[in-house]
Amino acid sequence: MLNLGGNCGALIIYTGRDLHGREIEISRDDEERRTHSAVRERQVRDGAFHSAVYPDLEAGLYTVWWDDRTPAGAISVTGGSIAEFVWPTSSPPGAG
Repeated sequence: MLNLGGNCGALIIYTGRDLHGREIEISRDDEERRTHSAVRERQVRDGAFHSAVYPDLEAGLYTVWWDDRTPAGAISVTGGSIAEFVWPTSSPPGAG
């Protein structure tokens, strides 16, 4: 269950099955503190997909981290909605 409304939104990061069980970190652009979520398989009527879900996020710009030092991208989370990010299929330049 996602708690959406006011200044609270959520983020779903879609990945391939190869990342099943991996924890993906995110952080607000104005903070050093990171939070993580594990990639899980989600069953739907037409099959399955893999994703990491971040509920109850304060609205703002977030960095999605490839590893400890390398960002995979950025995503804007808006209150009352669900932001979606597709995990890159190849590593960013400089990734460890």
